This record gives sequence, C-alpha cells and structure tokens, in this order.
Amino acid sequence: MNNVPFKGVIAYPITPFDNNEQIDIALFKKQVERLVTTGAHGIAPLGSTGVMPYLNDTEKEAVTEATMQQVAGRVPTLVGVSNLTTERTVYHAKFAEKAGATAVMIIPMSYWKLTDDEIVKHYDAVASKISIPIMAYNNPATGGVDMSPALLKRLLEIPNVTMIKESTGDIQRMHYLRKELGEEVAFFNGSNPLALAAFSAGARGWCTAAPNLIPELNIALYDAIQENDLEKARTVFYKQVDLLKFIVAKGLPRSIKAGLDLLGIGGGGFKSPIQPLSQNEIAELDSILSTIENQVYQS
Repeated sequence: MNNVPFKGVIAYPITPFDNNEQIDIALFKKQVERLVTTGAHGIAPLGSTGVMPYLNDTEKEAVTEATMQQVAGRVPTLVGVSNLTTERTVYHAKFAEKAGATAVMIIPMSYWKLTDDEIVKHYDAVASKISIPIMAYNNPATGGVDMSPALLKRLLEIPNVTMIKESTGDIQRMHYLRKELGEEVAFFNGSNPLALAAFSAGARGWCTAAPNLIPELNIALYDAIQENDLEKARTVFYKQVDLLKFIVAKGLPRSIKAGLDLLGIGGGGFKSPIQPLSQNEIAELDSILSTIENQVYQS
C-alpha cells in the first residue's frame, strides 16, 4: 500500500498529570517506553485516551516532543492534531511533522455540524501544508460528525490522506468500507470490542489504549490473525473482551489510569473536569485484570 506506514496494534498512551494538573513528562515517557518494549507496532499520542481536546498548545507540543524523544524511531508514530479551527489543525500538523512524527490523525471537530464540503476543505488545507500521511478519524460519539463512506472516499482522493480510522462501532460499516473503497483501502479499527470482527472485515490495524494494560493479549490477537488461525484468535479475543468493554464504557483515560495504578506502573492524575473511577469501578477493573492474569498464567 502506498504511503501507509502502519499495521498491527497501534497503542495510545494516556497523558498523566501531577497534583497541580501539569503534565508529568517523566511518567509519560515511562509509559511510552513500556508500550514500545511490550510490542506495540506504533505509538499514537494525543488521541481520546490522551485527552487531547483538554490540552493547550504548549501541552500538546510537550507531549509530541516527548513521544518522539522516547520512541526514537523504533516504531512509527501517529500524532493527533485535531482542533476546532483549520488554522490550529494546520499549526499542530506542521509541528508534529517537524518534531519527527510519521503521520498525523485528524477528526473533524466543530461546535456547528460541518458539511461534507467543509470537511473536505479542512482536510485538504492541512494536507497541503505537510508532506507526511494523514489518517482520517471517524468517531461520531466524540467528534459529533459521522463521515459517510462517500465522504471518506472523497477524502482519500487528497494525496496524503491515505488511512481511515473507523470508530462507529458498526461492523457492517467496516465491511461496507472494504466493499465500496476497495481491497487496497487502509482502514483501522478504533472500536475495542470489535477488534476480532474488524480484523475479519479486513482492518489493517487496531488503534487501542488496551496495550497499556494487556499488551501480550492484544499482540497475540493480531499475530493469530496474521497466521490465519481463527480459532486461536477467538480464544485470545474472548480472554480480553470484558476488559475492552469496560474501558470503553467507563471512559478510556479514567480506566487506563486506574489500571496502570493497579498494575503498579502508575497512571498519574487528571486534568479537570475529568475525575477518577469510583472505588466500586476500580474494584471491578481489578477483578477483570485478575481474571485475565489467571487465564494467561494457566494457558
């Protein structure tokens, strides 16, 4: 595939904060290092898990630079650069490219619902200012815009828009994308509970925060798919599906931070208004992680 630098499991680090709601760069780098060394095929800072919309420009730049420093070219990097305005999106895309990002990811963000023409013009304006690839991110639950296959097809006509991340949670949408856009379209799954189904539908990769907690199982699922071992893929997926559902239902930043604390790695604090999981939710997460650990150990 032309200009598609990613495949496999693309891991999303959280953005940890200290008690003063300042980014804890040292802890962030520690978490990124763990994602790389446990086998992630790519690192994607400043996504939903990284609470990108809650960060100011200086914070986004600090996270971008820290990612590049820690990854040090070992795996490709995908930096979220979305913003309400085209001007700021261009700014962050140019910053990410200069910092050494492999590619950038953009979701349409707007207070007012954007038209298809406005979205195309937005992506085209960013693409004209950078030379690295762009992943178009469709997540109506967070962006408020559901980009249709027809719109995505228009976006792929922009030379360096080469990838699609689909997070609607609709498996039929993924099959439709493959059917309408062709076998060569590089689409990536962003819906954790659909990981197995998405790979079966032809997803090139899985963009997920789960490797912060269960990297071995996430990589094992992708490996089983690559080996065309569907029975093994199902077995591996069933071991992790309860956790995948939990982290989506409870909110990725909250869930991943709590999980990292439970694992003894440290998840850091939050930036208001986001608050931690309740004690009951943490206990539920602990139970899920313990069950997974026992299953992996027994296997």
